Amino acid sequence: MEYAAVLSPELRAFIAESEALTPSGLAADDWAAVRAAYDRMAAQMHLGRPKDLVVFDTQISGVGVRVYGDAPTDVRPVTVIYAHGGGFVVGDLDSHDDLCAEISDRTALRVISVDYRLAPEHQHPAAYNDLAAVVQAVCAQGPVVLAGDSAGATLCAALLGTLADWPIDATQIRGQVLIYPLLGYEPRGGSFDIHADAPLLSRDDLAVCAAARGGDPDDPRATPASGDLRALPSTRLFASQCDPLCDDATRYAEAAKTAGADVLCVTQIGTVHGWLRARARSPELAAQFTEIVEAIRDLAR
Repeated sequence: MEYAAVLSPELRAFIAESEALTPSGLAADDWAAVRAAYDRMAAQMHLGRPKDLVVFDTQISGVGVRVYGDAPTDVRPVTVIYAHGGGFVVGDLDSHDDLCAEISDRTALRVISVDYRLAPEHQHPAAYNDLAAVVQAVCAQGPVVLAGDSAGATLCAALLGTLADWPIDATQIRGQVLIYPLLGYEPRGGSFDIHADAPLLSRDDLAVCAAARGGDPDDPRATPASGDLRALPSTRLFASQCDPLCDDATRYAEAAKTAGADVLCVTQIGTVHGWLRARARSPELAAQFTEIVEAIRDLAR
């Protein structure tokens, strides 16, 4: 596909910058080098934090987290639990720090970012178990909204499709916001073919990450499409147009609606997988990010 005709100059510049920060010839399974390159890219593109936002690191149920926003002690406000992207193999509290800080600032909600274990050192279901442990503990204190991008969105959807496996009070979960998620449908046809070689995420990249993660494709803890979609809370999906995973979101939305869930799916035109780091580069991208922020805020209400 000719992406120059679809993507804005600002987004094309972001893609070029991202690719320039990734050394050529990097072995896909050289995880130390892959992570170092990803961390450099994330640090260079960090947009900063709001000046007065309270931020601190701690642990919940033995899992490292970063908390954004100062929650009052006399009420039980809604907490956003955020799971970062990175194909299950890269990413941490720092890689999505500015994103979580901005979500907290713009929604006036406390955000807890989860530092789940990464593959291949910790294969499935390690990351799923880490997110579930944090959600279980936070739900015991008050209502939550789950949110995540890419692999993090996968983890959120997998957990909410398998709630019966955990002692979590489902009434405490207000909803989930899934940003360019991987949901487990057959990676053939539609966007998987049209955007097989899309910028920043290709179909081959998906296969490498899946092999590193491990797990049975029929396991609903790994594959949200295999979960109990009837049990889903309100779900808001944001797919990227120029992303092999675009149709994963639309297929999931259709299946969940058929199962009776409250689901809305938006395909964000002129975006690619990972575009959130470019959210401040043009008014159009900023407006698309505002859609996501408003979805989180609306579910929290």
